[in-house]
Amino acid sequence: MNVTYNWLKEFVDFDATPDELAALLTMLGLEVESMAKLGAGLDDVVVALVEEKRQHPNADKLSLCRVNNGTEVVDVVCGAQNFNQGDTVALAQIGAVLPGDFKIKKSKIRGEESFGMLCSEKELGLAEESAGIMVLQPSVAPLGTPVFAALGRKDTIFEIGLTPNRSDCLSVVGIARDIAAKLDLKIKHPHSTLVEGSEKVDSIIGVTVENTELCPRYAARYISGCKIAPSPEWLVKRLGDIGIRSINNVVDVTNLIMMELGQPLHAFDCQQLAGNRIVVRTAEDGELFTTLDNQQRVLNSADLVVCDAERPVALAGVMGGLNSEIESTTTSILLESAFFKPSAIRKTSKRLGLHTESSHRFERGIDIDGVGRALDRAASLIVELAGGVLANGSIDVYPGKSERTAIAFRPEKANELIGINLERAVILDILTRLECHITNCADGSVAVIPPHYRIDIEREIDLIEEIARLNGYDKIPATMPIARVVSDRPSRHQETERRVRDLLVNNGMTEIINFSFTAPDAAGKLLLSEDDPRHIAIKLANPLVDEQSVMRTTLLPGLLETTARNMNFRSLDLKLFEMRRVYFPGDGEDMPREPLCIVGAITGSRDGDGWSRPNEAVDFFDAKGIVETVLDALDVGGVSWVTENTEPYFHPGKSCRVFSGREQIGSVGELHPLVQKNFEIEKPVFCFELNFEKLVQLSKTKKTILAPSKFPDSSRDIAMLIPEELAAVKIVECIRMEKSKEIEHVQIFDVYRGKGVPDGYKSVAVRIRYRSFERTLAEEEISALHKKIVTSLTDKLQVTVR
Repeated sequence: MNVTYNWLKEFVDFDATPDELAALLTMLGLEVESMAKLGAGLDDVVVALVEEKRQHPNADKLSLCRVNNGTEVVDVVCGAQNFNQGDTVALAQIGAVLPGDFKIKKSKIRGEESFGMLCSEKELGLAEESAGIMVLQPSVAPLGTPVFAALGRKDTIFEIGLTPNRSDCLSVVGIARDIAAKLDLKIKHPHSTLVEGSEKVDSIIGVTVENTELCPRYAARYISGCKIAPSPEWLVKRLGDIGIRSINNVVDVTNLIMMELGQPLHAFDCQQLAGNRIVVRTAEDGELFTTLDNQQRVLNSADLVVCDAERPVALAGVMGGLNSEIESTTTSILLESAFFKPSAIRKTSKRLGLHTESSHRFERGIDIDGVGRALDRAASLIVELAGGVLANGSIDVYPGKSERTAIAFRPEKANELIGINLERAVILDILTRLECHITNCADGSVAVIPPHYRIDIEREIDLIEEIARLNGYDKIPATMPIARVVSDRPSRHQETERRVRDLLVNNGMTEIINFSFTAPDAAGKLLLSEDDPRHIAIKLANPLVDEQSVMRTTLLPGLLETTARNMNFRSLDLKLFEMRRVYFPGDGEDMPREPLCIVGAITGSRDGDGWSRPNEAVDFFDAKGIVETVLDALDVGGVSWVTENTEPYFHPGKSCRVFSGREQIGSVGELHPLVQKNFEIEKPVFCFELNFEKLVQLSKTKKTILAPSKFPDSSRDIAMLIPEELAAVKIVECIRMEKSKEIEHVQIFDVYRGKGVPDGYKSVAVRIRYRSFERTLAEEEISALHKKIVTSLTDKLQVTVR
């Protein structure tokens, strides 16, 4: 919202300087975002008289002038030809700095000295274009008077940033009201003098409002015999100062009143209105209408239109129509002033992408009581500037006149919330200055009826905000908050989550975040059985798209979609993981279960490309190793890897389930070829899943650290032939079953298939490290224990020692 200092002074007689006023407005919540001071720094441009004008002796197109600035007569060389000897002009004296940082200096032009410059409106920033220098009225001001002061153009333009709730301040009068309330001054409302003819308005025009919900009030006046012409200089200047281009005397008046009172108006060429009628209705679906910007709009049944007896002539509250605009031949005018429902105007403006000064105000809400006042003010000015006869009376369709509801207000509550101690009389005085109607109640409270133009005041808290605002935010005492400092240590669950995430990142993996919503067929792509609970997903009440219409029950589909998408972008070496919640329906009316899960996927090269790297592809054991790293770091004991009954989305024979004791905590394996095909993945992908909630339960918060034995160790190897179907872990378990504390470590260090090994068998080599914490083991003790282990392997597992 742009407004000028001088315009505000017309309505409120304050003494504040422009800078002080800017600070005051900002503290009132009307933030001044910028200030432009017209004529600032241009006091050296003064009113002067051309006493002599003669031809430049050395240039055909230049004049040599003797100019009187009130204190001396100086020589000035000028190239303009639109002035004569005896004219009053604007002289920029030596030292003046014009807009554009153009500094006036003493100069010599074609051999003649020039002690200044005769200025045009454009050079002074008063017009975009000008044909010559500015010629002033002879009696404009004494010689030597600064030109901007002489023309009354010395002013300050404020650009005010308003919050959406303060629609009442989208006008000069609205801002002036706030200034008056703050400074406890009287506001001078603009006065309208109506001179009406004898012919009744309702005998000339008619108004019908078919939809009173979207148009609660519609008023109109009729003016005949007017003459469309350029606006007078004062009106052009006033609109130009706030950035509005002058069009003609009638349209300029409607713009002036909109900026002055905040009420958008529209003038129709009555000669173009069929039947001299106005009908306010909703548009037909697909109805076409051409607005003033010469753009054809396709309307629908939600749009409100103003029509004549045959067709639309305006898009209500947004823009007028090309078929009824004011033209140079217009002689009769129907002047509209109305109130349209804000939400309806907002929808139309947004849908059509058509935002205007009019729609900006209607969208936020205007003063419905100000409709008639603005109409009369505009009609009075149009008759004054364009002539014509104003028909007797006005048409005002206002079927459901609204009354503001009283708000129960407690003065003591205001003090309590603001943190101040104002007397009751001071609080009530502030409300009175805001033009609220106040009634004291028996219980000590106050019934407050806000004025119609303050549509933002609806509750007691709104009134309390007004008390704080008008009393001054700077008067609220600054106090330090009183609070306890509580050290909230992370829970075990949070700490474990952080540790697992760090472990996966340290293993070269990248975390991804997918939507919690997924497609209904996501579980089907994983080849899950029909009775698998992961098929039962929670449906969204209002999904945006079908592909995101249910809550996910597994993280794997999202992970694989991300993998496929990255592969399509030629990112082939991937290590991705996601650590998020999945959602299962609760029992009965309970909230859904939301366990935290972990999934990971690796594919491509193990170490990336490079001349010094083997360029080997990742395999099952890379994924298994990542899982082992996590389990070891969390000190999860009793880990075993079971290859039977693995998940259907893993490749048979290349996957396993992960157990801790008898509790399954996850699974790991190569993706099934059919699942790869379902997700359009071309290369092998190895995945793992971990149940985070079980990891938290099984992990140990304290790790037991044993001091190393100070006695020497001794290692013995066993090479044996075992059937292919015998898992290597069975060998380790068999050795551990001896439960000898002297067995410190068991490791399988070699597996061989090939020459010398029968078909269906493999050669496995195991290294056992023996050590005691109490003494140095004798050779005989080690040999006896080792022999016992060999016997146990051959008896229990039927292995053949090589």
